[in-house]
Amino acid sequence: MSDVVTGDAVVLGLQPARLPSRALAVLIDLVVVWSVYLLVTLGLAVATASLDEAAVTAVSIASFLLILVGAPIALETLSHGRSLGKLACGLRVVRDDGGPIRFRHALVRGAMGVVEILMTFGVVACVASLVSERGRRLGDVFAGTLVVRERIPAARVLAVPPPPPWLVGRFAGLDLSAVPESLWLEIRQYLTRARELDPVVGRQLAERLADELVARTGTPPPPGVPADAYLAGVTAERQTREARRAFGSAGVTGMAGVAGVGGAVGAVEAVGMPAPGFVPPVAPSPVAPPAAAPVGTSPGAGGQEATAPATGFAPPA
Repeated sequence: MSDVVTGDAVVLGLQPARLPSRALAVLIDLVVVWSVYLLVTLGLAVATASLDEAAVTAVSIASFLLILVGAPIALETLSHGRSLGKLACGLRVVRDDGGPIRFRHALVRGAMGVVEILMTFGVVACVASLVSERGRRLGDVFAGTLVVRERIPAARVLAVPPPPPWLVGRFAGLDLSAVPESLWLEIRQYLTRARELDPVVGRQLAERLADELVARTGTPPPPGVPADAYLAGVTAERQTREARRAFGSAGVTGMAGVAGVGGAVGAVEAVGMPAPGFVPPVAPSPVAPPAAAPVGTSPGAGGQEATAPATGFAPPA
């Protein structure tokens, strides 16, 4: 994926088209354009049989420029980057910022395409596309455009496993604003595939991700919580906040299954609020967490709370 930053500072994940798909799209376009050009040339040869040699040459040059150069430029401008070949291959030409192209972009690409594709039989375009990191030819470089794939196979989405019931609501006060999306993606990929990993490798990966998450949030986890359980609990808290922000109370109700209990009680626990008159059952765990200590604190001397130092993550015995 290519990170394209728009004018509004929005990062778009676009998949650039590579040489095979672009070559196939160009081949389709050339077949169509040359077929039309040959038919028009035959018609003009019959129509201009009575003209002199200079007039025939002028008509031939005009037809060449209009059909082989002007027609692709006009088609890309009107279709916002989709020629017949690109439409068949699921490709599209966009600007560097991800927006649709205009006439000047198509004009520069078409003018450079005469040299890159027509005059050199595509050799220059192939070499430039292979050298470029995003598969761009010289016309794309000068025009400030990028050919991307519009049809991408949908990946199978795996559900993130819920955290242990005794961790639900424990991270309601955690500040997650400094955690980047890339780290969330790594954590999600680990949680969805943790059972497929080697136990030793999985434990090391969980400890590394947990340490990065602690460094971003600035708050150590509750004492004795394994790294994988800590990641699952914080991820569930983030999903609950996103559901609350997007759907309000209806979205929070949909997160009831995260708490491991049914009905309205599960919905209330999903946002970290205790249900009136209900005490959640304590699930068996390798290390029982302290019930009264809030996130990142431990009871100190004299009944006062003191911040607990981060001691790292150790797997349960």
